[in-house]
Amino acid sequence: MCGIFGYANYNVDRSRGQIIDTLVEGLTKLEYRGYDSAGIGIDGENDFDENSPVREIALYRQVGKVSKLKEEIINHHPDISEMFHNHVGIAHTRWATHGGVTQANCHPQPSDDNNEFIVVHNGIITNYRELKTFLKGEGFTFRSDTDTEVIAKLFKYYYDKDQDLEFYQLAKEVLYQLQGSYGLLIKSVRYPNEMIATRKGSPLLIGVKTEQKLKVDFVDVEFINDDVKDSSSNGAIRTHPPKNTMAIRKSESRAILPDFSKPIEFFVSSDASAVVEHTKKVLFLEDDDIAHIDNGELHIHRARRSASTSTTRPVHTLEMQLAEIMKGGFDHFMLKEIFEQPDSTFNTMRGRINFNKKTVTLGGVKDYLITIRHSRRYLMVACGTSYHSCMAVRPLFEELTGIPVTVELASDFLDRAPPVFRDDTCLFVSQSGETADSMQALRYCKSAGALNLGIVNTVGSSISRETDCGVHINAGPEIGVASTKAYTSQFIALVMLALQISSNVIDNRARAEEIINGLKDIPAMIGKVLSKKAHIKEICHEYLTGKESMLVIGRGYQYASALEGALKIKEISYIHAEGVQAGELKHGVLALVDENMPIIAFATRDSLSPKVNSAIQQVTARDGRPVIICSEGEKMIDKSKTSAIIEVPTTVDCLQGLVNIIPLQMMGYYLSVEAGNNPDRPRNLAKSVTVE
Repeated sequence: MCGIFGYANYNVDRSRGQIIDTLVEGLTKLEYRGYDSAGIGIDGENDFDENSPVREIALYRQVGKVSKLKEEIINHHPDISEMFHNHVGIAHTRWATHGGVTQANCHPQPSDDNNEFIVVHNGIITNYRELKTFLKGEGFTFRSDTDTEVIAKLFKYYYDKDQDLEFYQLAKEVLYQLQGSYGLLIKSVRYPNEMIATRKGSPLLIGVKTEQKLKVDFVDVEFINDDVKDSSSNGAIRTHPPKNTMAIRKSESRAILPDFSKPIEFFVSSDASAVVEHTKKVLFLEDDDIAHIDNGELHIHRARRSASTSTTRPVHTLEMQLAEIMKGGFDHFMLKEIFEQPDSTFNTMRGRINFNKKTVTLGGVKDYLITIRHSRRYLMVACGTSYHSCMAVRPLFEELTGIPVTVELASDFLDRAPPVFRDDTCLFVSQSGETADSMQALRYCKSAGALNLGIVNTVGSSISRETDCGVHINAGPEIGVASTKAYTSQFIALVMLALQISSNVIDNRARAEEIINGLKDIPAMIGKVLSKKAHIKEICHEYLTGKESMLVIGRGYQYASALEGALKIKEISYIHAEGVQAGELKHGVLALVDENMPIIAFATRDSLSPKVNSAIQQVTARDGRPVIICSEGEKMIDKSKTSAIIEVPTTVDCLQGLVNIIPLQMMGYYLSVEAGNNPDRPRNLAKSVTVE
């Protein structure tokens, strides 16, 4: 949710037009995360005042799409030819949390009418009302309804109190006052060509582009011994003890220090997809980091040291390819990602399954296997599609390990705060690795002393860094808001994890080999289902388009398929779809069934087929005419009483959901397109939910 992008160039000549294009293109790469408005802040054409050669800050903000922002900029006729040897610009796509969708509420948010400080912000400041009341008492006037404006005004408040503070010191003063979550970029006329990037509970990374070789492949963290008191006299602003002047000083630690004659550029973003076209050298900020970019140097500061705080931020090389975040020949990212699943599922298994020896090796968890195998229970925590992948694999985990498995929605888990024990193993499944509720649940489980394992798609994400061990699903970048290939790769990663945990159980050997053989065929089976796209599209047009509601029925392993299939349909076609456990039809849902209710039923062959067929007969007896997803050559279904049949290849029962979900993903896509929606950017939804 929301997107942050910043660009700083040093000893690199860039025109104002090039800088604008870089910022706007960065926001375009972040559009998939979901947003309702956008804005940028750059150096303007006039001096800030008569006594200073420093330029004023020009803000361009607009509600709607990034394309509307570009029109807004063009309408102001900025001098796009003016060159800048050094420059800092910041940009943002906003998802409204405080205040409506208005131009005044767009980011960057200014500190005052002169734009002395401007801020872009992802997250929620929970104590903004108290801070706003305090600042109003100090004479500040507010122009927006956002919590972010409080941050900008705090910067001006502290600067006016002490104009000798360096930018990162000023940032520390402000951050001491903030409660909640944030990812921030700050630009100021008082600190020309400098940028502050800081985070707490909201992701930020910094890309570095330079022709010179970096002297080190990490940046030292600079600790400052300046703690904050817990109370204050006014109740809103917290105060510091007297400063130790020897503690606040220029660092001589290892940082990114350029040869001052050589060009260097920094790209700061909440998402690697906005950086990869510029550079693959990135470092990931951690909570409470304050990154200070000034004159081509990057220093990372922290206000307080904790036992878990790493003393360096390594420079990583992104494995993401630019082509992976382009549509190629597809109309939408979602369709591209659906059709990438033969490759993405293979990539999840590649190098991990030895199909000849029938073994699974997950390097990220092998050092913790003894602890995992001796767990009291497995606690899986996730949201949305990731939750459904956990539901899909829960029966197999319990079957192979003999250990009970609890699957929790992260938000409900946090609401209940249930007991967690030191001998629990907690699994956190998240495509982005930044899901706010899952992150909070992870920290809750860490405080209880449990072993924590992450299953994510994003290298360097918060969950991947804060868990004890984990599995990267290797699905590749997923741009469409509705998750497709991440679901099937999470599914396979969890299956592989169950196989490795139970590999020491001799009684499971035959079952494990059956599953491994089945996994080998999954990419080809998915490809076979994808070849039925014309048939699936026709079914959508004939039987499902224009409906207001529908039911998706499954049982056993296919209950998770029903839940995930219903989610795919509702989130992008806006048709209310409900995933139903087939055994629950008689307990209320059957009242909805008649000749007008569209129903999709999973009826592929497994041990529960007789019970599923019975549920289908109950539906048809009430004039329901379901669309059936069944095994190839199925003879038990009375086709005369159905609307349509989609036959899919048959695999091992615990893997069948990998094949069965493909038609539902395609249905969601085709129904969305027929309704005139953009399946990549469904209304009111975001790809990465980074606020609670």
